Amino acid sequence: MSKTKYGSKKTEIDGYTFDSQAEARYYEQLKWLLEHKEIKSFRLQPRYTLLESFKKNGKTFRKTEYIADFEITHLDGSIEVVDVKGYETPVFALKRKMFEKAYPYKLSIVTYNKKYGGWIDLDKLKKIRKKVKKNE
Repeated sequence: MSKTKYGSKKTEIDGYTFDSQAEARYYEQLKWLLEHKEIKSFRLQPRYTLLESFKKNGKTFRKTEYIADFEITHLDGSIEVVDVKGYETPVFALKRKMFEKAYPYKLSIVTYNKKYGGWIDLDKLKKIRKKVKKNE
């Protein structure tokens, strides 16, 4: 297992390499949900174009993409895009905003936290931590 730039351990399952153990754990959960027919399907590393490539003053700018961790198709046909993160980087915050503007899908940023019951929305966890810190 090698470490990523954010200190998480790359983990391999079923021939796929995940950037973190949490991401691999989420993949295992999605496989279980699919097996038990609780979701229709899921994809790994779906790509979404946020800004097309363009030329300006003779310079070519490459397109900007957001590569999520997972795309889930629920039983009702709705699509949810999921990213497993320990924290939100400034670059991700910008890409998140651009994704929200460009795509109708629900975007969920989740993290795994034993103390608060397992999988939790990252924004929800930030609010809980802020409240706990305020009450200390």
